[in-house]
Amino acid sequence: MKRIRRLCLRTVLPLLSAVAAGASAHELTARECMEGSDYIRNAALSRDSGVTEAAFMDVFERDMMMIARVPPSLRWFVQDQDDESLLRAALDDVFSRPQSPQQHALDFARACVPHTGEWKALGQDRI
Repeated sequence: MKRIRRLCLRTVLPLLSAVAAGASAHELTARECMEGSDYIRNAALSRDSGVTEAAFMDVFERDMMMIARVPPSLRWFVQDQDDESLLRAALDDVFSRPQSPQQHALDFARACVPHTGEWKALGQDRI
């Protein structure tokens, strides 16, 4: 019986930890969405100035590796995988569906706001 308990603890505890980590995903703030929109606008401005997708994404990937070394609570925007995915999707749009920098910033804000605690507090799940 002890053996079974130990086996359960070894297999169930990591699973519960993973579920708990997923349940506590970082809720963005409205300020983070604004700053993220600025980042996306600047990415589009860089694109318009001749920076290639490969060059921009190379810097982005290196930044993500460096950010991962910093405790999440001290990070600017990318505190978890969901945050990184949101930013990465917007960057993909910047280079694969070129629009004005202002439009990319607005699109990012629309995608970001539903991830904020403030928006969820209003009982909303999308704009």
